[in-house]
Amino acid sequence: MKEIFEWNRLLFNELPEIFLLEVIFRSAVMFTILLLTLKLAGKRGVKQLSIFETVIVIALGSAAGDPMFYEDVGIVPAAIVFLVIIILYRGVTWLTGKSKKFEEFIEGKTECLINDGKFSVSSFKKETLAQDEFFSELRIRSIEHLGQVKHAFIETSGEISVFFYEDEEVKHGLPILPMLFNQKSKNIPTDGIYACTFCGHTEEKNAGTAKCKVCQKEEWVEAIDTLRIT
Repeated sequence: MKEIFEWNRLLFNELPEIFLLEVIFRSAVMFTILLLTLKLAGKRGVKQLSIFETVIVIALGSAAGDPMFYEDVGIVPAAIVFLVIIILYRGVTWLTGKSKKFEEFIEGKTECLINDGKFSVSSFKKETLAQDEFFSELRIRSIEHLGQVKHAFIETSGEISVFFYEDEEVKHGLPILPMLFNQKSKNIPTDGIYACTFCGHTEEKNAGTAKCKVCQKEEWVEAIDTLRIT
């Protein structure tokens, strides 16, 4: 029968002290794996916290939780994990301050998603952000169509920042309300102002079929120019 406060078991779980070198190695490897995994998951996967902050939270939470509940996890190895994480944290923070490229790799950078009422297609392709998800973000801000939006950015935290046109500057734009957007078609029924459903480019079109001169897509929906009501 095991006794409580059996110090060798409590601190080391009866493992040799040399095992602490393996703990240091394991911690560094898992920290790197966490960092790369969350980097690949994209900004929206770790919304609000940066990727680096999320790695720290997960790593420290796991290191702190196991020795609290499991008797076969020694306190000293867990403390070494904390020490390694703090050292790696300081090292990564120092590197991000010294290298702009490394900072962008770790934290990402702000990307423009909408510019002058149209999608910035090149930036949108870089982000793991579905069009439906993005439209939902805009609708939450009472936006009906892209003609109301001057600029929209995805921040390093995954949050969406939106800048609006003044009422007198609002122009025809791609509708993002489902009942309007779902009327998209390759066949333009009547002459009028239409928006490309892929990039948001808006222009007067004649009835029939046509390719967008910006993205070469062929689906269109009638553009609207309603003012934003808040």
